[in-house]
Amino acid sequence: MLDRLFQNATLVDGTGTPAYVASIGIQNGKLVLPVAPDAQAKETVDAAGLMICPGFIDAHSHGDLALGQEYIRLSKSSQGITTEICGQCGTSLVPVSGQYLDLGKEVMSVGTLYYPPELPTFTSFQPYLDYAAKVPKTTNFKQLVGHSTLRVAVMGPANRAATAQELEQMKELLKDAMEHGAAGLSTGLIYTPSCYATTDEIVELAKVIAPYGGIYASHIRNESYDSLRAVQEVLEVGRRAGVAVCISHHKILGRSNWGLQKKTLKLIEEAVKEGLSVTCDQYPYTCNMTTLGACMPPWHFDEGMAALAEKLKSPALRQKIRGEMESAETPYDNYYLNAGGWGGVLVASSPNNPSAEGKTVEQYANELGQDPFDTYFDLMVVDQNASVAVYSSMCDEDVFEIALAPNTVVGTDGLVRSMTEKGHPRAFATFPHAINYFVKEHHIMSLEEMIRRMTSMPAQRFHLPTKGVLANGMDADILVIDYDRFVDRATYTNSNALTEGLRYVIVNGEVVLKDQALTGAVPGKFIPHTQQ
Repeated sequence: MLDRLFQNATLVDGTGTPAYVASIGIQNGKLVLPVAPDAQAKETVDAAGLMICPGFIDAHSHGDLALGQEYIRLSKSSQGITTEICGQCGTSLVPVSGQYLDLGKEVMSVGTLYYPPELPTFTSFQPYLDYAAKVPKTTNFKQLVGHSTLRVAVMGPANRAATAQELEQMKELLKDAMEHGAAGLSTGLIYTPSCYATTDEIVELAKVIAPYGGIYASHIRNESYDSLRAVQEVLEVGRRAGVAVCISHHKILGRSNWGLQKKTLKLIEEAVKEGLSVTCDQYPYTCNMTTLGACMPPWHFDEGMAALAEKLKSPALRQKIRGEMESAETPYDNYYLNAGGWGGVLVASSPNNPSAEGKTVEQYANELGQDPFDTYFDLMVVDQNASVAVYSSMCDEDVFEIALAPNTVVGTDGLVRSMTEKGHPRAFATFPHAINYFVKEHHIMSLEEMIRRMTSMPAQRFHLPTKGVLANGMDADILVIDYDRFVDRATYTNSNALTEGLRYVIVNGEVVLKDQALTGAVPGKFIPHTQQ
């Protein structure tokens, strides 16, 4: 007898082939397809008029930073995510060191305001796995090791090349993680201290993950004027280390740079023809989001944020940094200029000054009767870079072209630190928004192709052989959707609104969400990486 049976559903199987009507069963956490005409089940649902597809795979997740917290579970499950690739942009909970634990927390603070009591024990990968096994999870996840976290554990915030001894320490920590099933390495090359690393350092670390079939994912050094060279660096790492690479949330920031994706995508296609495995993940929005500190040149964070907050009380330093930020010649990925100035920088979260939330820096400065730069520096001081902003930096045409590129999959890059904190709608709505934005509204691709890029394609790229396709014996990670009513409600001013029309989310055969509510089932698992 089947555990569950959905009859007469429209199946979009994840392969890109046309949808068809059939019944589908679940037994012992696996899919049964086709279903015998006389099959019996403990629970039978007439799914006529409903769509069933594989669960979505979030190719770019920060869900590990607050692993087990209810708001993280709801943000993922309420949009249909059943598997996550965590530890992106150079940031993970592991490894840490006692000496630099507070600095490690600063790195992690972009995605969490909660640190588990067990965090000091995460000096190697196994204690982290022990912790991850016991916290409640509604998704499965793979874990990358963040380069910033790794570097802080060994070197603190140092703005210099690693010594031979320090590099060996990082390699040993990374090897330990790979031996315990980590999926690879990520970098966040606009963030400190990852940005201090040379290409050679990254190559040497990537060589560690190569024997395990590991993946190198990178928030590249520049997503605006210098995007071409930044993409070339990722490809160089892949070639020299012999690893598959993923370009994180590929985009082009800043009006004066729009169109550069034509060149970056050509570089990627040429590398793929050479035999390099290259994937891009993308979220379907024209605004990006990260810390408010990303507006400033990264070298000012050399001694950590607490020290910088004290220094920023100096009018002379403020004037110096302002000059650097206003100059297009200053060599960093300038989020202030990318957004067209303070009118394009929306404060999504200011933990210690919530009156700024939901306003651009320019609007808030006008309310206070201040110069916007002083308002900005004051926010940096009071929040010590825990504040987060949304930046108006992209255009539809560039987003569409990247979405249609043959190596692009979908990822949220979602940051959620509480149910009440405002953020970017991508955290709660990336996947339904991609369907509505690309398929229903702009018709740039078919539903079947869109689902493929959310399911079987990331499953193949990230070594998930039992996921991403509706087929007999595959893991029972599926979604039951009322397609006509499948609408994302999250916006830039109401970022945590839940998607409508998602009837069931099933993970490993268990219903984790039904009609916008978590059921209490927590069957999610850590997935050890395999070379496939």
